[in-house]
Amino acid sequence: MAKLTDYTSYADAQQYASSTALWDLFDGNLDRLNIAHECIDRHADGSGRIAVRIAHSDGRDEALSFDQISSGSSRFAHWLQENGIEPGERVAFMLEPSLPFYLCLFGAIKRGAISVPLFTLFGLDGLRLRVDDCKPKLLITNAEKFEMASQVEGVRVIVADDALLAELTQYPDSYEVTSKANDLAIFQYTSGTTRLLPAAVKHTHRALVVLMFAALYGTGIRPEDQFFCPSSPAWGHGLWHGTLAPLGLGVTTGTFAGRFDATRLMKAMQDYGITNMSAASTHYRMMRNAGTADQFTFAIKKLSYTGEPIDSATLDFIDATFHVPACSMYGTTEIGVVLVNYPGAPDFQVKPGSLGKPIPGQKLEVQKPDGTPSDPDVIGELMLWRREGWETTKDLAKIDDEGYFYHAGRADDVIISAGWTMSAVEIENTLLKHPDVKEAAVIGVPDATRGQVVKAFIVTPRPGDDEYVKELQVFTRERLSQHEFPRHVEIVEELPKTPAGKVNRKILRDQEQEKLAAAAN
Repeated sequence: MAKLTDYTSYADAQQYASSTALWDLFDGNLDRLNIAHECIDRHADGSGRIAVRIAHSDGRDEALSFDQISSGSSRFAHWLQENGIEPGERVAFMLEPSLPFYLCLFGAIKRGAISVPLFTLFGLDGLRLRVDDCKPKLLITNAEKFEMASQVEGVRVIVADDALLAELTQYPDSYEVTSKANDLAIFQYTSGTTRLLPAAVKHTHRALVVLMFAALYGTGIRPEDQFFCPSSPAWGHGLWHGTLAPLGLGVTTGTFAGRFDATRLMKAMQDYGITNMSAASTHYRMMRNAGTADQFTFAIKKLSYTGEPIDSATLDFIDATFHVPACSMYGTTEIGVVLVNYPGAPDFQVKPGSLGKPIPGQKLEVQKPDGTPSDPDVIGELMLWRREGWETTKDLAKIDDEGYFYHAGRADDVIISAGWTMSAVEIENTLLKHPDVKEAAVIGVPDATRGQVVKAFIVTPRPGDDEYVKELQVFTRERLSQHEFPRHVEIVEELPKTPAGKVNRKILRDQEQEKLAAAAN
């Protein structure tokens, strides 16, 4: 009997995709399910087949097999049991992709505990906030982070080193899982800044099944793929779409460890024979800026991206380098992926810059402030139908007359100047078309006459003299409209970003408020 992985077309997705069909991809059922079994153990057949390839920033390549992760995570589950970790308790780990990372992730899940991956670049305050929120029994990290982590109160800190791996060898290499589908399995922290304090998004084992809509139609994963996702598995995209989704289908996945380097990524894509990659928009932009793509040969058949829209110059680079369209996938840690471009579907037209169309079974709408649908090409609030009602995504969007959605920025990224409503994203994308602009961020700043005016922060190799500023202003006005241009331009060495690589406009807004407050005093 055919499964959803046997179909590739958009028409088939609309006809055959259903929650029932998703369950046919797994061993578990509505009652019993375990993420570690579905992603690792059922694919560990003694053949040594590779589960994860790791491209280290120092040039090393590492390959971990399903067999290796299966036996090691079982031993770690036994170790957790002997160390008093009970089902439902949290096990946090702050590790780069490595054998210890995957043993912790899947071993805790086998034990029935809750895995909590944490970003390796957290400082003491960021780490303490998350530990205080999820209250783990154990925090596992590397030797470099041990001293800092030990300053966090109320948690036992363990170093994942050769001594720990050696200790695990005394335990059995299989572990009987007993979790139910609705048991909690993973606590996931978002990389955004919408909360004053971090709060974990809590996922059950069943979340893996729901995830497959995004895997099949957002990243286009199929069993024959060689997959890669350079996003950190401490965040939603790297963990769910880059790790759990491909492994859940038995697909070899690749990841990046250490400080990101675009040239190193492209070498790994070549050496690993990657055919399908999902990355953040920033990763593609950094590949373009690296100027080294012509040194490599690629086998790419499908590409997807998330995080924020990609500017037209980077889309042109993708077309010229990989010869396949870049397919946006839109969602959040809280709501999951809801808009996709169906990578690999021969009957789906990918429109540059579009978020695509809803995944099967989802209903979205762009609405006016009064809750009625917006007209085509008119910006409104993007709403998602959930639980018999409309829920806000807190994003702005527009929809064209063929049903394609387009992102228009966060609701708080709207700039209203002298009665004109402007999108920070649209102005940024225009600035990025200038050949000397490497990165751009736009915010609204207070103005006594207009209420707000546009300020642009520009990363560029050129000096920021008055002539260059005027050039950028004219460049923007000629491409948008007479009122849509940055009245203020500041040249900066780098832009603040979230840990997931998105431009953090909130930090820029906060900095401007601090400047105003200081000037007033």
